[in-house]
Amino acid sequence: MAKRLRSIHITMAVATIATFLLLFIPSSSALSHSHMCEDTLYPDLCLSTLSSSLKTTPRQSIAATLNLTAKSATEAISSCSNLSHEISSTDLPDQRALSDCEELLSTSLGDISSCLADLSNSSSRSSSIHLQTFLSAAITNQYTCLDGFSYANHTLRSRIEANIVNISRHISNSLAMFKKVRASELPENSDSGEVFEEYGRVDGGFPAWIPPKDRRLLQASANQTNADLVVAKDGSGDFTTISEAIAKVPDNGKTRFVIYIKTGEYLENVDVGEKKTNLMLIGDGIEKTVVKASRNVVDGWTTFRSATFAVVGSNFIARDMSFENSAGPSKHQAVALRSGADLSAFYRCSFVGYQDTLYVHSLRQFYRECDVYGTVDFIFGNAAVVLQDCNLYARRPNPNQRNLFTAQGRVDPNQNTGISIQNCKVAAAADLIPVQSSFKNYLGRPWKQYSRTIFMQSDIGDLIDPAGWFEWSGDFALSTLYYGEYMNRGPGADTSNRVKWPGYRVINSSSEASQFTVASFIQGNEWLPASNVAFYAGLK
Repeated sequence: MAKRLRSIHITMAVATIATFLLLFIPSSSALSHSHMCEDTLYPDLCLSTLSSSLKTTPRQSIAATLNLTAKSATEAISSCSNLSHEISSTDLPDQRALSDCEELLSTSLGDISSCLADLSNSSSRSSSIHLQTFLSAAITNQYTCLDGFSYANHTLRSRIEANIVNISRHISNSLAMFKKVRASELPENSDSGEVFEEYGRVDGGFPAWIPPKDRRLLQASANQTNADLVVAKDGSGDFTTISEAIAKVPDNGKTRFVIYIKTGEYLENVDVGEKKTNLMLIGDGIEKTVVKASRNVVDGWTTFRSATFAVVGSNFIARDMSFENSAGPSKHQAVALRSGADLSAFYRCSFVGYQDTLYVHSLRQFYRECDVYGTVDFIFGNAAVVLQDCNLYARRPNPNQRNLFTAQGRVDPNQNTGISIQNCKVAAAADLIPVQSSFKNYLGRPWKQYSRTIFMQSDIGDLIDPAGWFEWSGDFALSTLYYGEYMNRGPGADTSNRVKWPGYRVINSSSEASQFTVASFIQGNEWLPASNVAFYAGLK
């Protein structure tokens, strides 16, 4: 009931904002409905939506589309809630899949509300990037909802799928229309092409979205940091569990709130909700401060809900900790960490699992000097994410399995998302080394239609198959994906025998490669300086 009331309140807010914006959004030059819709993926839906609107300016048309989408999302939440009462309470996979959908749809409503506000500012570059980022996340949420039924009732999925797909298509059309509007508003002779600007400028080795105060926090030792709360298993702190401490964090915080977690193995599933903003966790180091659990899809959890540690509160930072899912290689999808937190940063952390270890779900994320261990698709999701100076280790999988380092999930060509791996080490973990010749290892495979991943300036070990990349299913996505390699080194970096897919390329241009750096891809200069996480802005 609480979720339903929250969704209703969000929808009322969205409707209020939309009504205001439809009256006061700055008018851009008029564009015909057919011209507005010509670059969308679903032009017929776009035309039918705009033809019912009395609004004529492009930004008003987009706002009207998003307002309609918000109403559809509210109806979908109600439908999911009603279905959850129809099915048996003991049918946990179905109940959990529907619960995921309610949460993800509610998050999308919030994203849409934020985007409607951004539409009122036609001149702000940051507002433009914010809108593209949050519409991209809103699309991802709908597909995550449907993915949750992979191990649940397919009949149940069919009862909500049409509405969910329709919502995602409306958001997709809004995103495509906005890109057209932005192009029409740019000064003549300016570069209107996609430049992957969603990561931002870098300053002093950190994305600028991490301010100087947070940089100092990240670089200081634990005993030099004034923590707001302390967690210790031995009872010497304020709490003995991480979840208890997070529950005490003020909602919607505007200043950094620090929790120090002392050495210990914390056996719990932790969920940092969207209201827990500007939170920072500091541990005593990798393998010293460990969060560990074992949820997995075989035991009835969705991939989304299997995470040992899940965070969606914005401006989240973690330092000197390990996140582990100990379910094992036979339990299939079992996430160690899931982040849907915008402007989140992880510094000197480790993520340990097998299949689907690190779920970079959505929005903008940065990982520096981290270790990631896994087997199948072990860095996956649809965020705009940069991993810099990290160690990526393939573990020993089950017999007849192959290791795949990445599975990026971009579902729409207008999403500003992708996985960028820069100056990292790609290697075999200790348990794989003795049997490395028995297993194939690949840089990644295309989980979704427009999968986008780049490895650049990284040390690629001899475990990587000469083909480099592997198919998901037949020729699915091979012509629509973007997979790139730039100036890598090591025995596995030879590209002479790589796949010949239309979407794969060896990047020879520094300007093209630079589009995937911290500066260009996640607007890092605008938010990372505050976190004190070390980073460099451009190419190494």
